[in-house]
Amino acid sequence: MATLIPNLNSSLGRMTNGEKRFARRLESLLEEDYLCWYDVTVGVKRRRPDFLILNPHRGLLALEVKDWKRDSILRIDPQLVEANFNGKLVKEPNPLLKARDFIQVTGEALKADPLLCFPPDSKYAGKLCMPYGHGVVLPNITRSVFDQSGLAEVLTSHLVICQDEMTESVEAETFQQRLWQMFSQPFRCMLTLPQIDRIRWRLFPDVRISAHQGSLFESATQIADASALPELVRVMDIQQEQLARSLGEGHRVIHGVAGSGKTMILGYRAEYLAKTATKPILILCFNRALAQKLSVWMAEKGLSQNVVVRTFHRWCQDMQTTYQLAKPPAGDGYYDALVQTVIDGVNQKQVPAGQYSALLVDEGHDFQPEWFRLIVQMVDPDSNALMVLYDSAQDIYQKRRKNKFSFASVGIQAVGRTTILKLNYRNTAEVLAVAHAFASEVMTPEEASEDGTPLVSPETAGRHGPVPEFIQLPTFNSEVRYLADRFTGAHADGLRWEDMAVLAYSNRHLDQILDMFKSSNIPVKKDQTDAGVSLLTLHSSKGLEFPLVGIAGIGELPYASHDAAEQARVLYVGMTRAMDQLVMTSSKESEFSEKVRAVCSSIS
Repeated sequence: MATLIPNLNSSLGRMTNGEKRFARRLESLLEEDYLCWYDVTVGVKRRRPDFLILNPHRGLLALEVKDWKRDSILRIDPQLVEANFNGKLVKEPNPLLKARDFIQVTGEALKADPLLCFPPDSKYAGKLCMPYGHGVVLPNITRSVFDQSGLAEVLTSHLVICQDEMTESVEAETFQQRLWQMFSQPFRCMLTLPQIDRIRWRLFPDVRISAHQGSLFESATQIADASALPELVRVMDIQQEQLARSLGEGHRVIHGVAGSGKTMILGYRAEYLAKTATKPILILCFNRALAQKLSVWMAEKGLSQNVVVRTFHRWCQDMQTTYQLAKPPAGDGYYDALVQTVIDGVNQKQVPAGQYSALLVDEGHDFQPEWFRLIVQMVDPDSNALMVLYDSAQDIYQKRRKNKFSFASVGIQAVGRTTILKLNYRNTAEVLAVAHAFASEVMTPEEASEDGTPLVSPETAGRHGPVPEFIQLPTFNSEVRYLADRFTGAHADGLRWEDMAVLAYSNRHLDQILDMFKSSNIPVKKDQTDAGVSLLTLHSSKGLEFPLVGIAGIGELPYASHDAAEQARVLYVGMTRAMDQLVMTSSKESEFSEKVRAVCSSIS
């Protein structure tokens, strides 16, 4: 079965009847290595072919679908069609000309990538390493009517699929043969997975991922600059792209392991919704550092006027200030009282419901049930657009919740609207293996209904790198000095300061690290726009990622005054911030230091 992007169910509402029938034939009659995009923006010129089909052994095919009946076509020539469609006179370019122009421009754009061309020593050097073609689908005109009506004079016969060539009873081989007759110069090709990613990088700017921390997707300048194609490209994987493009109306819940691309999908969704939103879009998370990063991303996409990013408690403060609610007294119970003040304000109609066209929640696993009950009321019922990203494995505050809850109990419609992402793309297999082995005792996979919160075990996407290191040193100062030397060396080897982070359990440790790094002339980031090393507590690192991560003070964990299982989950979160390299240090012997040493040794 071919992969349709977006998936068929999410596309039916905007398809013509003929497009629906043709999409079903593509899905059922093509093998699983076929990728078929429907009505997706392509290239920097933002063209939208009806269907674009890619197969690693066949090449790229662009198709236009026209639901005309023969008697509705009033006039047609090689350039223009006049038709009576749905009671309206329509004048538009000949669809075969439109498809041909699109595929020719697209083919030339792909040729700009040397890795998509035949090698210099080939007799076809400089030519695209795959064929491409174009055609037209006429779902309401049979082949006999097509031949007898003279349409072949302006629509080349072998570039057209007719009604009786796309029925439910047609053989798969016959249907595919009709498709591949549309190539003017067919030849056998063998596209690799990296080449397919490069094709998608060039065709679909929307799914590009920035190579640098701090940018969710490529900037507009990078997208427009054809010379900006890097040797290594990063794009959403097929499942992520299909999910991002297929998210329909209503409530959506995504359960995803660390590094599965949840936040990336949130950013894509925010950008998509902002194009048509009549009210602001609200993004909520728990972690202040993640909120800062999301704010930077939205600003880079020019969405700051449309998309509001807040931590949950900062949003509550906004509501308290904006609607002049009573300010809770300062003290240990301030934040709980603040939340209750806003809840009361909504119940008493002081705070209006339905303020936002859409509400997107990152780190949903850190939200309390009463928080969800509050924020679901903030979504405009006309759009009803709510998305929650959740990972029970990163639920480091679960002890604060007395009982598990169902999504239905807090007003979230999750049944039939839930997706699970198991593949971890952020971490190398080695980093993920160490993190998972360390925390396996407190992260036993748990199944749950769509209305519940499962704990999903991560699976590696197969990327490899150095084994995480555990370094035992005599004092905490020597730990910090060691990390300072390692980071200085990494920077000398070409790694940017902002691609590194040092994590510790307490702010007290971060103060010591800051002093040492300053004395070593290592710049330290103050906010998400700075160029420098990030110094973060393990808690506040949630949602972030860095090519190089150092974790100091392992030997002081677990603290007897804190829950050991919670601290293990926190350390797991910190470990999974490392995309490529993970260095952990200790100056004391503890349960955690012994276990980290053991799992690092077992992986090596």
